[in-house]
Amino acid sequence: MHCPFCSNEETKVIDSRLAGDGMQIRRRRQCLDCNERFTTFESAELVMPRLVKNDNSRQPFDESKLRYSMVRALEKRPVPSEQLEKAIGRLVHKLRTMGEREVPSRLVGDLVMEELRALDEVAYVRFASVYRRFQDITEFEEEIRRLQRISDAAANREQMSLLPDLLSKKSR
Repeated sequence: MHCPFCSNEETKVIDSRLAGDGMQIRRRRQCLDCNERFTTFESAELVMPRLVKNDNSRQPFDESKLRYSMVRALEKRPVPSEQLEKAIGRLVHKLRTMGEREVPSRLVGDLVMEELRALDEVAYVRFASVYRRFQDITEFEEEIRRLQRISDAAANREQMSLLPDLLSKKSR
């Protein structure tokens, strides 16, 4: 690291500490030429993948667009903003950890739908109607039926673990 005072290339680290909730390292440095001290911050640079749109154009991932679309779907729904922020954080984390330079925008839409389904079913259907470009009421009905099947299957999975215990108690 070059000294910001004299531009000398030789500096030494005299102290290192975690900063920014453990996401950064704060380093106190001293120039070996002019002896001036300065602070640097080091953090991991995690690059978000580029989105490949349906027309094969590419654009950078924009977290504000993601947030806007989810906020619109959740408008006037009883979902706390902290839950929304956690969902956005999970989405961004999934995209970063994929390790891909490019991902289809369709994948991002599917991930958003997953998160919205867990947050609020009405918001999920709202988002799905725009995302999948529903043309008429039958497409809404089909999506709601699909959502009900998913919810029923999840409820059955949770209840199945109790069912054998109840049956064995009744047969005694």
